[in-house]
Amino acid sequence: MEEREIFGNLSIVPPILVRLDGRSFHRLAKRLRLSRPFDEGFSRAMAGVCERFLVVSGLSPLFAFTFSDEISLYFPDLPFRGRVEKIDSILASFAASSLTLALSADQPLAFDARVIVASRSYVLEYLCGRQQEAWRNHLNAYCQEALLREGIRPGEVARRLSGMKSEELHEFMFSRGVNLAKTPAWQRRGVLVYRRKEERPGYDPCAGEPVETVRRVVTIERDLPVFSSPEGRAFLEGILGSP
Repeated sequence: MEEREIFGNLSIVPPILVRLDGRSFHRLAKRLRLSRPFDEGFSRAMAGVCERFLVVSGLSPLFAFTFSDEISLYFPDLPFRGRVEKIDSILASFAASSLTLALSADQPLAFDARVIVASRSYVLEYLCGRQQEAWRNHLNAYCQEALLREGIRPGEVARRLSGMKSEELHEFMFSRGVNLAKTPAWQRRGVLVYRRKEERPGYDPCAGEPVETVRRVVTIERDLPVFSSPEGRAFLEGILGSP
């Protein structure tokens, strides 16, 4: 029977990224009556899923980046000896069960998962790209909601916004009294969950004197810099550590 499990032994070498995407979450948003264009409670629930990946999953990703219904995880070392089927299936199921608990959902939730071959340098490029996608998602969400509130049908909304550049979408909302550059950072730039070093006062009983101890504390950062900026790249380099 095992010889028919043709992908069962498909393995990959580290480092990798794994991207999780919610399945049919627009239906979930309607069922839970989430606020539009963004719901802070849902965003915090997704960040909570990321935190559980770092703290209780036993899978040890270095960090998790999330926006909308998407989570990206970075693994410098691999669980399950790099077996792709196990990585995909267990990460997707862990995310789904965690979010179900966080939202007290009364119907099943699902994520899909994909493994992305990475390198340390590519991680920076990847995160810049996903953050840019978060910005585009933010622009579209505000513009779509504005038109719907003006009574435009969903099909017509899509037609009107099709092909519009970021600058045009920004101006579209500015003309309606909304400066999208001033909306909450988590909506524009996503949320990063990672471990940071923190010095805390301690006591050395042998020496009988106070000391500084360093601990790694899981942090949910909702006010991220732009990753493509010098500040943003320095921030990410600090998380990734030495090459």
